[in-house]
Amino acid sequence: MDPFVVGLVAVSAVMHVAWNVRLKTAGDPLRAATIGILAGTVVIVPAGILAWLATGQRPLPPEGIGLGIVSGVIEAAYFVLLSAAYRRGDLSIVYPIARGTAPLLAVAIGVGVLGERLGAAGSLGVVALLAGFLVLQQPWQALRGRRGIDPSIAFALAAGVTIAAYSAVDRVGARLIDPLQYAAILWVTTSLVLVVWMRRIRGDLLARGREAVRSAAVGGLLTLGAYVLILWAFTMAPLSGVAPLRESATVFAAAWGSARLGEAAGRGDTLRRVGASCLIVGGAVLLALGGR
Repeated sequence: MDPFVVGLVAVSAVMHVAWNVRLKTAGDPLRAATIGILAGTVVIVPAGILAWLATGQRPLPPEGIGLGIVSGVIEAAYFVLLSAAYRRGDLSIVYPIARGTAPLLAVAIGVGVLGERLGAAGSLGVVALLAGFLVLQQPWQALRGRRGIDPSIAFALAAGVTIAAYSAVDRVGARLIDPLQYAAILWVTTSLVLVVWMRRIRGDLLARGREAVRSAAVGGLLTLGAYVLILWAFTMAPLSGVAPLRESATVFAAAWGSARLGEAAGRGDTLRRVGASCLIVGGAVLLALGGR
C-alpha cells in the first residue's frame, strides 16, 4: 500500500484513540460523547451541504438517506454501550475487545449463515482474535472465586456488535450518496438520538462545566477528523488493506491505557494487555488476507 495511505490511516488511528482517551477519562463518558458528536455535527453538516452544492444539487436517493438514519441510530447505541463499558472497565481492555469483536462477528455470520469457508490465513486470524480476547479477559480468574463475565467486557462485546452493524450499513449507504453528505445525515441522526437520550436520563448536557465541555468538543472533532481521513484513504486503497491497518489503534489504546492511565498492575500486566492487543490486530490482518 502507498506509504501516504499508511500515514493517513496511522494518523486516523491515533486521533481515534485520543478521542477514546477523552471518553474514558471524562467524568461522564456518555455526556462527553454527546457533546463531542454535537461538535462534529456543527462541522460536518456545512461540509455535506457544500458537497451537495458542488455535485449539482442532485436529489438524494431515499434509500441512501434511510441507511444514513439507520446507521446514526446504531452509532448512538454504540456510544451508549461503549460509555457503559468505560464507566466499568479499563481503556486498555474495553477498546481492543470492542474493536476486535466486529471482524470476528463478520466471520461468524459469513461461515454460519452464508456458508462461506475460511482459508488457512482466515482460520489463523480467528485463533489469534480469540486468543487475544482470552488473554485480556483472563477467564481462568473465575476458577479462583470470580463468577461470570466482567460487566465491562459484556458492554464492550455489545459495542463491538454495533460496530459490525453500522459498518455493514455504511458500506452500502456511502456508495449511494456522496460520503460527506452521508456522514452529515449520520452525524445529525446520532446527535439527535444522543441528546434525547441524555435529556431523558441525565438532564442538562452542560452541567459538567466549561472545561469538560471544551474537552469533549475537541474529542468530537478528533473523531470526525479520523473518520474523514479514513474516507480519504478508502479513495486510494481497498477496504481489505485499510481496515486491518486501522485496527492498529487497539495497540495504541492498550499501551496508553496501561502506561499513561495507570490501568496495568506493573510491567508484566502492561505486556499482557499490549500483547493481547497485538494478537487482535494480527487476527484482523489475517482475516483480511484470508478474504482476498
